[in-house]
Amino acid sequence: MTRLGFLLATLLGLASLTAPAPVAAQDAGVTGAAEATFPDGAAFNGIPLKGLTLGQGMFIASGGSATGQFQAVLLGTSPLGTAQNITVEGEVSSGSAAADGSATFSGTATVDMGDGTPALPGVPFTVTVSATSLGLILNAVALPTATVSAGSITVK
Repeated sequence: MTRLGFLLATLLGLASLTAPAPVAAQDAGVTGAAEATFPDGAAFNGIPLKGLTLGQGMFIASGGSATGQFQAVLLGTSPLGTAQNITVEGEVSSGSAAADGSATFSGTATVDMGDGTPALPGVPFTVTVSATSLGLILNAVALPTATVSAGSITVK
């Protein structure tokens, strides 16, 4: 082995000893009942949104599978200026928890636009939550991050 090869092997060996160990994936529970507000300009399917209410409870396994429920009511205004609440009822099937206390989970939901049309089943959704915020992607439409204004969201 050449001196350069020996030096390189030694440096790589030392680097592996000083590198931080990866955080092991852990099981997590996500619960919450909260209200949150959207920033100005938030909309879904042409309905302006001011906020949402949510209820959630799920278990996320370290391998990424998950089981549980996500329910949200998006508080909107119809084109006629009356309240139009969009109901999202989801079954969670996968997720992960992050070291910063947030969690991301996804699955499929039934979405009722609250306008008298039939509810749409099988809508994919992804949610990222923390104690102070909720981000929702519904049928590939990313809504602005909502800020928790009442209640709580817990990731443990």
